[in-house]
Amino acid sequence: MTPVLHTERLTFRPYRPEDEDHFVELLRDEEVCRWMGQDRVPEADLRALFRTILDDVYPKQMFDAWGLWQDERFVGHAEVKKTGNVDGHELITALAPSYWGRGLGTEVAHGLLRHAAVNLGLTEVYAMVGADNAVSLAGCRRLGFSHVRDVVGDDGKVTKMMVIPTTEPG
Repeated sequence: MTPVLHTERLTFRPYRPEDEDHFVELLRDEEVCRWMGQDRVPEADLRALFRTILDDVYPKQMFDAWGLWQDERFVGHAEVKKTGNVDGHELITALAPSYWGRGLGTEVAHGLLRHAAVNLGLTEVYAMVGADNAVSLAGCRRLGFSHVRDVVGDDGKVTKMMVIPTTEPG
């Protein structure tokens, strides 16, 4: 069961039906899609994806996904899950542009790393970051992520595969 998590300023809360519009609005935002390395998805597809999270992902405990909240304001989305991108678990985050530049991305990453170590027993996790996403790459370096390799998509776009241990060395 996906737990509720807390950091200094954020609550990571499993989605509820009334969160659907927030989820859709975030993942339809052009800037968010651009930095996540995704094309904009039709609204109907995002609504179907949201229902899948509620109806399949949570009941089957497939992976953890949260809406991110600061003082009851929706600020973003986060996941820890196995993907086809890496041999392990990937951290996935998206913040609403109006919350960029406030250190929340770092705070989300710390919360996800703690969850991965304490609740999931993982020793390392990955992040996939677009090569042109200098802000996220700098954040990954500050957190201690190491570059594993570049992944070149069919469209020629380069994504940096990054890895970090969930515990301190030694």
